[in-house]
Amino acid sequence: MSERKVLNKYYPPDFDPAKIPKLKLPKDRQYVVRLMAPFNMRCKTCGEYIYKGKKFNARKETVQNQLYMGLPIFRFYIKCTRCLAEITFKTDPENTDYAMEHGATRNFQAEKLIEEEEKRVQEEREEEELNNPMKVLENRTRDSKMEMEVLENLQELKDLNQRQAQVDFESMLGQYRELEKREREREKVEDELETKDMLERALVKRLRDSDSDSGEEGSSNIQPKKSSSDNPTDILTTDKPTETQAACVKRVKVESWERSVGTLVGKGSLGSLVVRKKPAVNNTASPAQTSGAASKTSSVSTATQNGSSSLSLLGAYSDSESNDSE
Repeated sequence: MSERKVLNKYYPPDFDPAKIPKLKLPKDRQYVVRLMAPFNMRCKTCGEYIYKGKKFNARKETVQNQLYMGLPIFRFYIKCTRCLAEITFKTDPENTDYAMEHGATRNFQAEKLIEEEEKRVQEEREEEELNNPMKVLENRTRDSKMEMEVLENLQELKDLNQRQAQVDFESMLGQYRELEKREREREKVEDELETKDMLERALVKRLRDSDSDSGEEGSSNIQPKKSSSDNPTDILTTDKPTETQAACVKRVKVESWERSVGTLVGKGSLGSLVVRKKPAVNNTASPAQTSGAASKTSSVSTATQNGSSSLSLLGAYSDSESNDSE
C-alpha cells in the first residue's frame, strides 16, 4: 500500500531537468501570507485602532529598486477591520523594525523618537567637533564637569547610606524577642488565674446546690457551720473535715439515695397492700400439720411485730398458701 503523503518523488532514468519549461512570472508578483500586525496603528479613514498581534491575511511583494546591504525590502498590504481601507507597511532592516507607508498612523513610538533624537544630536556634535577644534575643548570641559558632579552626588548617597547603616538591627531584634517572651508569660499567668477562678466558682455552686436540696427536703435542721475563713472553698480543701461537715455529707448521700431508689424497709410502704390469708379450720388435719401451720403463723406474726420488710411478708404468705393446699 502506497503512502498517502509522498515525500520522495520518482524520477525516471531519462529525466532531464533542463527540459522543464520555466514559467515567466513578473518580478513584482504578490503572495498571500498570514501575518500579525507588527505595531499598534490607527486607521486614517475611520479611526479604528488596530493593536499589535492582530492576525491578517496580507499580500506580500518585493519592493523594486530598494536594497539595504544586499537585503531585499518587502511590502505588505492589509485591510482595516472596520472600513476595509487598505493599509501598507514595509520592512526596515536598517533599524530591525517595520516602517508605516500609508493608510494608518503608528502609535506608541515615543522610545523610537527619543532614540532618533539622541542619534541626531550625536551626529551634530561630531560634525561640529570635526570643523571646530575649540568646540572640542568646550565639550571635553563640559563632560569633565558633569562627571565630577555625578561623583559628588554618588559620594553623598554613600555617606547617607552609612549614617543609616549605624542602626544595630541585632539589638532591635533582641528587644523584640524579649518583649514577646514577657507577653507570653503574662498571658500564661492570666490563663492560670482564670482557670483557678472557674474551679472555685464551680465548687461553690455545687456546695450551694447541695444546701438548697437539703433545705427543701426538711428532713433535718442540721446546717453546716459557717467557716471563719474569707475563702468559701477552704472547707473543701482542708485535710480533715469537721464532724458537722461529715454529718452533712452523710445526710446528703442518704437523701439522694432515697430519692433515686426508695426505702425498702418500712411498715407503711407495702404492709398495707398485703393481706394475710387466714388459715381455714380443718378438723380432719393431723396434729403434726396443725402444729406446723401454727408455728408458721406465729413466725409471720413475730416478723411483722419485729418490723420486717414487706418482701418477707410476701414470702411467708406464699408459703402458708402452699402448705394449706397440701
